Amino acid sequence: NQQDDLENYQGIVACGGFSYGDVLGAGGGWAKSILYSSLLRDQFATFFARQDSFSLGVCNGCQMLSHLQELIPGAQYWPQFKTNLSEQFEARFSLVEIMPSASIFLNDMAGSQLPIATSHGEGRAVFTNDQTKQQAQSEVVLRYIDNYGNIAHRYPDNPNGSTEGICGLT
Repeated sequence: NQQDDLENYQGIVACGGFSYGDVLGAGGGWAKSILYSSLLRDQFATFFARQDSFSLGVCNGCQMLSHLQELIPGAQYWPQFKTNLSEQFEARFSLVEIMPSASIFLNDMAGSQLPIATSHGEGRAVFTNDQTKQQAQSEVVLRYIDNYGNIAHRYPDNPNGSTEGICGLT
């Protein structure tokens, strides 16, 4: 059997599904399986450093990528995703606004306000300090908004309690 390698791929998508979430926190076990394997760690670091690659993390995949920020150039200001302030699993329709960004998936949709399905127990974006939160502002691509288009600060419009309604970064 020939072993596959990330050098054979231009893009990776890490989807949700609560992989390892009940053991080491959302996406934590998944990330550790990469960080603690020198082979995988090196492959992912090389992949993220390439100029022709992209990645997309959804749900636990987003949480996993946030744990890999030391391998991802430009991700040093990303938050970790912690337990929702409601301390419960949230599954609902939420409104989001797409922010101007360099995201290859969303850059042409800036200003759009869309309903999305949210489903998570650990989606609250938590920054190490106010300085990292300020640095990350240019990387924010999605924010929860209320029915008037304002940043959602309160539950249930902001289902996880993320500061400034942040729910997606690039």
